Amino acid sequence: MPAAPSPTRPSPAPWPEALGGTPAVAVIEAALARGRLSHSLLLSGPDPALLEQVAHGIADRLLNVAEASASFPPARHPDCHELRPAGKMRQISADATRTLVGKVQVSATVSPRKVAILHEADRMNLAAANIFLKTLEEPPVNTTLLLLTAKPYSLLPTIRSRVLQFRFPVPAPLSGIDGWNAWIADYQAWLGQLEGGVVDRRAVADSVFGTYGLVARFSTLLDLATQEAWKREKERLVAELDEDEEEARETGIAHGIRARLFSEVAAATRGFALARLRDGDDATRRALTAAIGRLEQSAGLLRVNLNESAALEHFLLFSLRLWSRR
Repeated sequence: MPAAPSPTRPSPAPWPEALGGTPAVAVIEAALARGRLSHSLLLSGPDPALLEQVAHGIADRLLNVAEASASFPPARHPDCHELRPAGKMRQISADATRTLVGKVQVSATVSPRKVAILHEADRMNLAAANIFLKTLEEPPVNTTLLLLTAKPYSLLPTIRSRVLQFRFPVPAPLSGIDGWNAWIADYQAWLGQLEGGVVDRRAVADSVFGTYGLVARFSTLLDLATQEAWKREKERLVAELDEDEEEARETGIAHGIRARLFSEVAAATRGFALARLRDGDDATRRALTAAIGRLEQSAGLLRVNLNESAALEHFLLFSLRLWSRR
């Protein structure tokens, strides 16, 4: 009588295209293949959607194995537990953290392992962070804890010291947002006009109107991109969310998209200056350094609840003065 065929592992979901072949993914793949992946990982980067894809990729490879009695997508897997910020303040509370910890303390349902994913981990309040720290110090058996954040240094140092850290870059440009490529082209054209000199009243007026036109269009594009991303997110949600949870989730999506947009504004500024830098233009070099520094400062103000329109206006008005007087 022939032996029964051995169970086979389901094919894992592909990694995000933007990360194919990157060192971080290669290290994770090698650790998974050896069964030596750390029980606690910190996945950081400016794009929450990308971090979620990576976390689900890891969860898929840990949970949907040949030994499991059933296979599910990570977002619907009974042994994959996720926690996100909630409420108008978008906080992760102590009670919500205790609930997550309680779920991973019990035995797995269909897989040999369990996975807990903590989205925007920097949103834990102090009580929640201390509860989670105790879990990191004594991790549940056969459990992998994944912390996701755009701001790893906002976490307690004691948490960071107990996790294996991976940083993931911003993925490919957001060319899928209708009108974004045109915005970038108009922004670079606006810089070119400033570089040519703002010498009369009409040129001053055109430059100022151009500034506020870019700000208004930026806000519109961000709103449209957020609405489309939120629509896709709601289609794949497993359970109904209350109003506060929906607001927190949608706000998180908007923050991720605007971080990527600001990153691309920085890339467009560098692209504008590149040809001039190759010609050894020291004035352009100084202007570029100052512009990128101010853009980073403006993006940093977003973290203290300054809205994106005010932050972009802050940067563009500085740029108007900077590039027109080089």
